[in-house]
Amino acid sequence: MNSLETDLNALRASAPLVHNITNYVVMNFSANALLAVGASPVMAHAVEEVEDMVGIAGALVINIGTLSAPWVQAMKLALKKAADLKKPIVLDPVGAGATNYRNVVLAELLETAPPSLIRGNASEILALAGLGGQTKGVDSTASSMNSLEAAQSLSERFGSVVSVSGAVDVIVQQNRVAYIENGHPLMTRVTGMGCSASAIAGAFCAVQQDAFQAAVTAATTMGVCGEIAFRKATAPGSFQIAFLDALSELTSEKLTELARIR
Repeated sequence: MNSLETDLNALRASAPLVHNITNYVVMNFSANALLAVGASPVMAHAVEEVEDMVGIAGALVINIGTLSAPWVQAMKLALKKAADLKKPIVLDPVGAGATNYRNVVLAELLETAPPSLIRGNASEILALAGLGGQTKGVDSTASSMNSLEAAQSLSERFGSVVSVSGAVDVIVQQNRVAYIENGHPLMTRVTGMGCSASAIAGAFCAVQQDAFQAAVTAATTMGVCGEIAFRKATAPGSFQIAFLDALSELTSEKLTELARIR
């Protein structure tokens, strides 16, 4: 049994609780994606409870899509608690480079605790690494294949695995590199798909201690399910539903069969 199969079976067996401090736009879809793949979601951002929630969660996912000062405070408290408890942390730097406020907040979050995994699109990763990425709102204007240097720089600086989404997903841990060639362009027409990818990466980090392998499995799962969904739905609305169904119906054997990793 390969790592993809082991990871998916482990996730389904343990149904890890994934604590998300994420944005208003994607909460419902991310929660449904986690449920569909076999994990258990919680969306909690109140400063009064985030530390307790981290204590019972298998992983923490921080997503800066809709920022406000109280949420930033909650993110910092959660990050400190997760680091103290050695819980895996996934950071999704949504819209990095779009505004100075986002850049300042990201710098503060990275200073609070280094993530196990940083997952974003190419423009976000380039901006986060200080290599001039330009974002159009939260959408990428750069190719994942042009982000390798930035991803390696971030990995070396923070000791994190870096997962860059795109037509080909690029996953980096210093000198380890994997390319995931699964997926479908229609995935970019459904809001929250990238945020759900980060949530699912958190679920796999909760059951796979090697964050690089967890990132590979998560990206492959997303891509394979995107391909399966397109067989049933060719427009964004129905595609979203078909994608959730594909996550729920995915078997470890089908994941291995359809995976295109190099």
